[in-house]
Amino acid sequence: MLTPGAYEDRRSLQLRLTGLRIGLLTVFVLIAGAFWVLQVLQYTEYRDRAEQNHTRTIPLLAPRGVLFDRHGDVLVQNRRSFRIAIVREQTADIDDTIRHLAGVTGTAESDIQAIMTRRRGDPLFRPIAVIDHATDAQVAAVIAQGLELPGVVVDQIPMRSYPGEGAHLFGYVGEVQQAQLYRPEFAGLQPGAIVGQAGLEQVYNAPLMGNDGNRFVIVDSRGREIDELERQDPVDGQRVKLTIDRDMQRALEDAFRADGFDGAAAFLDPRSGEVLALTSLPAYDPNDFAVGISSATWSALNKDPLRPLGNRLIQGLYSPGSTFKIVMAITALEEGIITPDTVIGCRGSGVFYGRSFKCWNTSGHGPMTLRHAIEQSCNVFFYTLGERLNARFGDRSIDAINKWAAKLGLVGKTGIDLPQENPSLVPSTEWKLRERGERWYPGETISVAIGQGAVSVSPMAMATMMATVANGGTLQTPHLLKAIDRGHGWEPQAPPAPRSVFQMDPSHLAAVRDGLWMAVNTPLGTATRRGKIDGKDVAGKTGTAQVISNDNKAAAQAAARSAGKDPAIYNDHGWFVFFAPRDNPEVAGVVFTEHSEHGYLSAPIAKHVMETYFAKKEGRPLPVYKSSRTPRTPVAPPRPAIGGTSGIGGTR
Repeated sequence: MLTPGAYEDRRSLQLRLTGLRIGLLTVFVLIAGAFWVLQVLQYTEYRDRAEQNHTRTIPLLAPRGVLFDRHGDVLVQNRRSFRIAIVREQTADIDDTIRHLAGVTGTAESDIQAIMTRRRGDPLFRPIAVIDHATDAQVAAVIAQGLELPGVVVDQIPMRSYPGEGAHLFGYVGEVQQAQLYRPEFAGLQPGAIVGQAGLEQVYNAPLMGNDGNRFVIVDSRGREIDELERQDPVDGQRVKLTIDRDMQRALEDAFRADGFDGAAAFLDPRSGEVLALTSLPAYDPNDFAVGISSATWSALNKDPLRPLGNRLIQGLYSPGSTFKIVMAITALEEGIITPDTVIGCRGSGVFYGRSFKCWNTSGHGPMTLRHAIEQSCNVFFYTLGERLNARFGDRSIDAINKWAAKLGLVGKTGIDLPQENPSLVPSTEWKLRERGERWYPGETISVAIGQGAVSVSPMAMATMMATVANGGTLQTPHLLKAIDRGHGWEPQAPPAPRSVFQMDPSHLAAVRDGLWMAVNTPLGTATRRGKIDGKDVAGKTGTAQVISNDNKAAAQAAARSAGKDPAIYNDHGWFVFFAPRDNPEVAGVVFTEHSEHGYLSAPIAKHVMETYFAKKEGRPLPVYKSSRTPRTPVAPPRPAIGGTSGIGGTR
């Protein structure tokens, strides 16, 4: 028989057991619910996390497209290199890893830290390259100490390999900059991608880049690779064929270096505008950028007073000197100021608007027609043309000159497919009023008549001018792209349309061509013996552009000597513009030599490259350049030549 106390104890026990059962049931329900959430609702998320704990995605960089010359010879290609990277997800102590890696590879710890800081926004699983193009010793050290370097990986990557010439032609590649990632042309790229940063590498970056691939691998708890799960091979960039002739390109730069000149040059096919060879010197080594340029090298290039990073061919602006007499001749003929047979006398100087202007030949050339004035580069003849233009057009004479200069390609940009081209300038009344707030004065036309004053042109513009005279009036757009291989063979690319087309009077064109031929091939010509090629009828014109006026030159050079500087920085620049053969031109262009003093010293370089062109065309051995000069040490110009006028006049 239960007593009241026992009954109460039994009832309390049952209540406690019931509560325990409910509590246990609730816990099991909660556990079951949690398992259901983890295994059903969040299955995909945790499956991916589990996969990431033992798999890694390794990007495979696509080799950039190979660049070929017009005949199919390789110009720029790729070679394999090693890269050392850090995967932060696999590194417990990133600072310790960086410190250890710097020690075993001989790399500055600060350099690695700077890269990691710059890329801190990247996903943790993405490898960050800290040593591009590692040496065999660095790779061996990292592999040997793999256990002490968790998260450090070594990959093989393609690296650009450039020839010894054409730096400003090809440009260089480098890691995409943060600001560039916002541009439409770089949409979809990840930090660390390699893109073209200058020259053709920049202009044709899209077809050259290709598509990167990936390797999916299994790794252990320390990040070491165990097996490969899957491989997506990269797709190489498209092959690109240029209009450049490799042998002409080499001949051009060999001749420049043999003579010890800096400057610029371009050789065109006047029939199409294709660029056969071009250069700008001094230059840089694009391979320095391909291996990851050091801060010291980059700083040295930017501080170099010779400005090797600037492309003198399209960015340098200079007075054309006597080469501008070609523009004056065509202007005077086409505007009816003279005929090919008009005779003008030269006594060694002339007085125009109350000021005496001298000819380079102070004894005078005597009476001469246009042909002989071009042949002997008579200043007085062209001063007189400027005076007669003033008589016809008044203060609008400069507008007539500007009109024909524009038709010949000396106003604005040439449109060549290279980046950062500067526009050439031939003044006009509108330009002077806008820029200087003044009207044009007739006396200024006299200076412009021989390429002085405000005339400021690039060497590339001068090349297009000569191509236009050579082909009779078609202002071609110079270009470098000939064909692209998208995987189905070479596909020719349509050339850009001409900038303009005009018809010159045949008798006028013949007179100018005759004068240019005489300048190279007759005893009195300013380029005789320097640019002549037997049997090829080279036509050309020399020019000298002053860096400083003759009145101030001697004093400036004396001051330079006193300051321990090279007085040659005040030497005149030299021009030679040309085409050949005279009656059926196949090649035209310009050679500009800085501080060479005389235009005729540019002619041998042009001659050598043209001889290379004709020898190759005719199947003869290629010529070897033999300089008649003692190479000199290049000198820094006294003021910027890139993007600004670097001379104020010319004689012949």
